[in-house]
Amino acid sequence: MPTLRQLEFIFRAWPPVGHPGISPDAERPPAAGAISPDVATEARLAQTARELLRANDAETIASQLRVEWNSRLKTAAGRADYRRRLISLNPLLREYPAEIDRTLRHELAHLLAQFRAGRRRIPPHGREWQQACSDLGIAGEKRCHDLPFPVRQRARRFLYRCPNCGRGFSRVRRIRAAVACLACCRRYSGGKFDGRFRLVLTQI
Repeated sequence: MPTLRQLEFIFRAWPPVGHPGISPDAERPPAAGAISPDVATEARLAQTARELLRANDAETIASQLRVEWNSRLKTAAGRADYRRRLISLNPLLREYPAEIDRTLRHELAHLLAQFRAGRRRIPPHGREWQQACSDLGIAGEKRCHDLPFPVRQRARRFLYRCPNCGRGFSRVRRIRAAVACLACCRRYSGGKFDGRFRLVLTQI
């Protein structure tokens, strides 16, 4: 399963869905609270996450789970990797103690949702994830954070143009595959790829 990242848009609330082995009336874990940065070690966070998973009958992944502080995260508060059983947290969260536990549970919900789904593909922030959030004590969790993390700006160095209509397309990275102007392909080729309208690199 690919790495899951936080997405920066708002979602509509879906009705809760049930899942095997958990009664709707079962006791829920306590709501997320502040964790002092001084005690928010990887070991402490991993222990907290494992306890939450075990409370939701997910011992299989609880025993394999790892939590790390990852300085390579810049704009995302956290990241969940189901294949590696890994949760990565942005060190900038230490400046916002109230968000450490919530972010941990947010990312943990991705793992729990996928564990319950098995091999079935599920949307990153769909009903399964929302149910997992509720079971982990963060019902109504948003898809994205609103923390004032720095926004990375990357210059679009490559400019491509359609040889037919002249429309320009700027890109951060060089286009490796054969890409054509969609508007011209739709107008003259029934929406199918047409090499006559393949984009041409005009500026670096």
